[in-house]
Amino acid sequence: MPKINRVAVIGTISSSMVSFRGSLLADLKGQGCEVFAFAIDYDAETEAKVKQLGAQPVLYQLERTGTNPIRDLSSTLQLIRLLKQYKIDTVFSYFIKPVIYASLAAKIAGVPNRFALLPGLGYAFTKTLEQQTTLKQRVVEIVVRQLLKSSLQQNKRVFLYNPDDIKEVLQSKLVEPQKVCRLNGTGIQLKDYPFIAPWNSPITFLLAARLLVEKGIREFAQAAAKIKPLYPHTHFILLGNLDTNPGSLTEEQIQNWTKDGIIEWPGHVPDIRPWLKKTSVYVLPSYREGVPRSTQEALAMGRAVITTNAPGCRETVKDGVNGYLVPVRDVDALAVAMIQFIKQPTLIANMGRESRKLAEEKFDVCKINAKLLHEMGLT
Repeated sequence: MPKINRVAVIGTISSSMVSFRGSLLADLKGQGCEVFAFAIDYDAETEAKVKQLGAQPVLYQLERTGTNPIRDLSSTLQLIRLLKQYKIDTVFSYFIKPVIYASLAAKIAGVPNRFALLPGLGYAFTKTLEQQTTLKQRVVEIVVRQLLKSSLQQNKRVFLYNPDDIKEVLQSKLVEPQKVCRLNGTGIQLKDYPFIAPWNSPITFLLAARLLVEKGIREFAQAAAKIKPLYPHTHFILLGNLDTNPGSLTEEQIQNWTKDGIIEWPGHVPDIRPWLKKTSVYVLPSYREGVPRSTQEALAMGRAVITTNAPGCRETVKDGVNGYLVPVRDVDALAVAMIQFIKQPTLIANMGRESRKLAEEKFDVCKINAKLLHEMGLT
């Protein structure tokens, strides 16, 4: 009888494990693997959801954004112990910190099959022009890059989402070219995000993201401020929570925009689909992404998209077909693109249909996971 492959999927927050990796957990189980889902903040609800997907939840400790080397060492030692305890054969880690520490832990624990996914390259690679680099930050960047290089070398395959990130990783000599494999993003379970005719009255622009400067939140609000006096019935909705990341906006900044009637800010919502249903056009003016999950969701539900001609973002729009690409940090260009939809509302439905086609071509999670499992030697 063949030995059952014991696979550890190692990430950070449990809600991400469920929403972003749930299909992968189920597909691994479907291939006959015994699956262990490592996350840092399980509660009864997320534990139950992971078990329903056929995986065993495993709680471990990791500071998602911290830079304390003692705590990171403690996390690595804990991962070594857990990987040995569960007799793991294959490790699949994602996000920069889990990739760094889980890859090294897996090597030390004697796990033979190690794979890493970098959905995006993180703060050390994507600082904004406004963010002053202190000596401490420069040291952290150097250390992160060196740790990342050491950890990626321990993996059989390194998965990335867009050609710009691949170019950056190879130019920085973080990993050997033959180990790199590109995926088209996290992917979407298309049946869970059905096409719905777009919302046209009133015309509504939606942005859903962590409230970071680099997500283009400020540009979204500034473009809205230009449009509101001209088209006062247009709605601009911002979804998302404040973040501990160094590039986070402040609550005061967001509240000022809401008090001035520029945007609406319901905060974080557990399910974006009811909001996309009442959206005309999805907007993500981000400075850089892997391939944004929120945009994939909008595409699947048939929403035209405005995003930036930036790494990762440009993968989601065929300019002039299912939306518009605008330059990074260009408020005027963003406002012009929005006004195009206000002046020509037929574009909303026409481009929305093209978005659904693009989602079916590129972002079907079944196709993406099939490629991932093949590259991992699990099919």
